[in-house]
Amino acid sequence: MTNPLTGPTGASRVFGPQKGADPEMVEQLDDNLKHYAALIRQDLGVDIELIPGAGAAGGLGAGLLAFTNASLRPGIDIVIDVTGLEEHIKAADYVFTGEGGMDFQTKFGKAPYGISKLAQKHQKPVFACAGYIGEKVDVLYDEGMTAIFGILSKTGSLEEALKQGKENIERTAENIARVLLVANQ
Repeated sequence: MTNPLTGPTGASRVFGPQKGADPEMVEQLDDNLKHYAALIRQDLGVDIELIPGAGAAGGLGAGLLAFTNASLRPGIDIVIDVTGLEEHIKAADYVFTGEGGMDFQTKFGKAPYGISKLAQKHQKPVFACAGYIGEKVDVLYDEGMTAIFGILSKTGSLEEALKQGKENIERTAENIARVLLVANQ
């Protein structure tokens, strides 16, 4: 994740509402994180507030930077290196990715975003599947995603969706394959 600790794309504003924080709570959380950053800047001489990734995991990145002298690296970059994913993408005709939910937050360094950017570099179409498609997902089209598919066939509880996960992804994958077959005739 590339979110800074505070501000419009910081930990509180992006992840707070996901965790149940109302707008007033988000403001309070962001103010508290600003205060935390100011204390660290004052006492340790380390400015963690706007560093990309400092807001990851609720601010864990900031703590690691301040107290352990760690360096931050996006997890997707590590996965790409360890798996040799770039070579696989170069050799592929299509790239498929997905996650439980896709929305504007996906752009802040989640795996599908990293995969999409890598595929875009090699001019490969990217098809993403998600359990749900959320707010402002259209920003991902500008970042290299060709198409995004929600896999749920009906509304229901998370428990029910998980029970039907295999069936849902298989059906969606088959539908994508059918479209690709027709498009390539």
